[in-house]
Amino acid sequence: MRLSPSVLAADFTRLGDQLDIVAASGVDAIHYDVMDGDFVPALSFGDSILKNIKNRFGDTFFLDAHLMVTEPARFAETFRKAGADNITIHIEACKHIDRSIEAVKDTGAQVGIALNPGTPLDSISEIIHKVDMVLLMSVNPGFGGQKYIEYCTGKIARLNQWKKDLGLDFSIQVDGGISPSNVKMVLDAGIDNVVAGSAVFRNDIAENCKAFRNIMNF
Repeated sequence: MRLSPSVLAADFTRLGDQLDIVAASGVDAIHYDVMDGDFVPALSFGDSILKNIKNRFGDTFFLDAHLMVTEPARFAETFRKAGADNITIHIEACKHIDRSIEAVKDTGAQVGIALNPGTPLDSISEIIHKVDMVLLMSVNPGFGGQKYIEYCTGKIARLNQWKKDLGLDFSIQVDGGISPSNVKMVLDAGIDNVVAGSAVFRNDIAENCKAFRNIMNF
């Protein structure tokens, strides 16, 4: 079970100090959202901040880079060199998804495949055995602080059953609108990796992490 706080919601004037609190709270992963203003309607940041996090914290965190960009395989080597342990790419953003997955693997990083809320699970049926993680977006990507889309719970449960039926061991991650008030719902549906942004970095970070930890038992 893993909580992956999204630094997109952090205060970048105090990022190092805030991540110190996250680490002291028993959290061992960071989610790093990269947005290009093309695949999604917003811009975030490139590889330099990820590199700074890696330089300061070393192996304290499993660094999970979520590339919400058009043809993300172009940047796989860049983010791997910056310190990414996992690189997640969107099936909707790739012309040739098998080639893109192999490009990520060639860097030595773990590979995740992400699906937007309206993208059917069948779209990954041919490549699901190649990935280390499936990220189910529970909001439409591009902005933080959105409300969880309710039909995603059934999608999580279907993916979890599919995983069991196929005898595979990939991680199932959810991203969007998750807080301590609804995290048990997605855990019960089959999630083992929870991305949370404002629910971690808003107000008291230590208390927020504790609230998640008490429910998730990580």
